[in-house]
Amino acid sequence: MIMLPTDRLPYSPIADRPSLQLPGGARLAVWVIVNVEEWDPRETMPRTVLTPPAGGSPSPDIPNWAWHEYGNRVGFWRMLEVFDTLRIKAVLAINGSAIASYEPIARAARERGWEFIGHGFTQKNMQKVANEREDIVKTTKAIADYVGRRPRGWLGPGLTETWETPDILAEEGYDYVCDWVLDDQPVTLKTRQGSIVNIPYTQECNDVAMMLIQHHKASEYRDRAIDQFEQLYADSSSSARVMALVVHPYIMGAPHRLRYFREALEHIAARDGVLFRTGEEIHDWYRATARP
Repeated sequence: MIMLPTDRLPYSPIADRPSLQLPGGARLAVWVIVNVEEWDPRETMPRTVLTPPAGGSPSPDIPNWAWHEYGNRVGFWRMLEVFDTLRIKAVLAINGSAIASYEPIARAARERGWEFIGHGFTQKNMQKVANEREDIVKTTKAIADYVGRRPRGWLGPGLTETWETPDILAEEGYDYVCDWVLDDQPVTLKTRQGSIVNIPYTQECNDVAMMLIQHHKASEYRDRAIDQFEQLYADSSSSARVMALVVHPYIMGAPHRLRYFREALEHIAARDGVLFRTGEEIHDWYRATARP
């Protein structure tokens, strides 16, 4: 039986909920998600920066494949310096196949204690993979084999899900998902066997939306992130909130954009009452704190 979104999650106005309190009197938890993907040059590119002169979907699509590849070869390492300088532990949302293809990236994240979360085995719409459960299992194994423990969180490629995704994730041992971008606090989704938590993610403070879809100038990332932060910080005066920042190495790792990512993080890190946390840390705090 298909479970509709409203079946999984009843409407809940944030103003009517019991207060959530973070440790140490903090008011806002911030997590930064770095998406590392593998694009198969034999398939249509998931996103494009340059359309071919004659239109269509050329194969191979060297300009767009190379545009993405730059992020993993160069952009990621620029971003890593920012995280290291600010001593921020990020979350790596990674395709299962990308762990082997871009092993130095996975190694750098593992050495720094970043959390790894599943992001599909390849960068493909979850509605189009041949077998969704098999894709999730393969991704889980790839991360577990490399990191030494199973991933607890999942982000669908492009936030895509089927009607069964939350059920399969819960059945395969996942604790949280990020696809349901509908709240500033974690929420609990019903599944066929129990529940799974959704951690607040973002489509607004997401470089794909800003740079590739809305075509803003690079500084929009900093401006929007700071504006989002200031409002959420104000909102959290009586009950904690969660803020996500989303980046892709081929976008915010580009030379002309990196400074704006850095400046946004510097602004946020300078404020008292802010905790940089991983998804699993937010999950465990919420499960331990929230009232049924």
